[in-house]
Amino acid sequence: MIEWYQDLLQAIDELANQKLRTLLTLLGMIFGVGAVIAMLSVGEGAEREALQIIDTMGLRNILVKSKPTPDDMLAEIREESMGLNLQDLEAARDTLPFLTGYTALKRVRIYSQFSQFGKSDAQVLGVSPTHFDMANLEVAGGRPLTQLDAAGYAQNCVIGPRTAHDLFGNRDPIGGMVKVNHLWFTVVGVLADNRTEQTEFEGVKLQSNRNKIFVPIETALKRFQFKTMEEELDEFHIQLAEGVDSNRAAQTLSRLLTTRHRGVDDFELVVPEALLEQHRKTQNIFNIVMSAIAGISLLVGGIGIMNIMLANVLERTREIGIRRAIGATQKDIQRLFLIEAFAISFFGGLLGILLGFLIARVIAAYSGWATAWSSTAVVLSVGVCAAIGLVFGIYPAMKAARLDPIEALRHD
Repeated sequence: MIEWYQDLLQAIDELANQKLRTLLTLLGMIFGVGAVIAMLSVGEGAEREALQIIDTMGLRNILVKSKPTPDDMLAEIREESMGLNLQDLEAARDTLPFLTGYTALKRVRIYSQFSQFGKSDAQVLGVSPTHFDMANLEVAGGRPLTQLDAAGYAQNCVIGPRTAHDLFGNRDPIGGMVKVNHLWFTVVGVLADNRTEQTEFEGVKLQSNRNKIFVPIETALKRFQFKTMEEELDEFHIQLAEGVDSNRAAQTLSRLLTTRHRGVDDFELVVPEALLEQHRKTQNIFNIVMSAIAGISLLVGGIGIMNIMLANVLERTREIGIRRAIGATQKDIQRLFLIEAFAISFFGGLLGILLGFLIARVIAAYSGWATAWSSTAVVLSVGVCAAIGLVFGIYPAMKAARLDPIEALRHD
């Protein structure tokens, strides 16, 4: 260990004596590792954001959404289909054995929305009490809506954090009163602030829950007014049992609804699990392309290391001869040059990590992409960098060790 330590100090000293050459050699490794770190950081950030989005949709859920219908075609379509309704949801619940939960949603058209402390432009949704669990919505204060609220047509509501700020400022909103159109609602809960910057995921529009008001769907359907011939539900979500293939379940549900709607194409299905799979395929393609680019940079860096090590062998031929003359073995010479190659790649890797973090921050600042740090990415990058240094240092080390001592001593 002492010999390895002494060789490492000597390698660092030798590299320090050739500052410009060492810096130019390091650049290949720095840019290669920086590209790897930045790529993995962007990939990790995208994966975490995707999981967060899918979590709000529910990985085991299937979302059934009503398609918008032109007003001039509405009467004709209603002769065949009444659009999404509670009977569709009940039919799915009674017919499909693999359902473990469900929730219904109805959007309320707003013309007035305020409290005694402020106004809001929040979207109002009528939802089933199960909606909060199925959409993984955490209530930071108060409580979610319950079956008692639904059964009693209660005028209670749960609001998002932005809505709470708009309507109540820094006051505690729990127990406060909010007027929505002509009805007063009591705030019984406030959602946790789970912010996401994305507005679309794999072609599906996303809506933040930060600026929403949730009321019991029974209350919404009974006490708010809607357009003539408007569909009863805008959406309903079903939850699948564990082990059920989501794509097959979606096909079965689609056939059921198509039959009930007499073939009218007035609904669409969103399968979060399939969206996540599609996202990962896209991400894998991105990772492969970026890995290839980073790999080329590392290869160029490795060639640079081999080049400088071969130059070092040529310049230090007489030194090698002297070492062999005073008792150094071929293994000692190999070790000396391998450690030097390793030191170049290792320090290049460390600087590359810093560059990668900087690139990732710039990407996050200017593109709006999410980035996240991964210890695995750091360890992998440094490991690959060190391995490249050793691999490309083997040939120069072997060449140095095989020099004839006598010829080396004669070298000028």
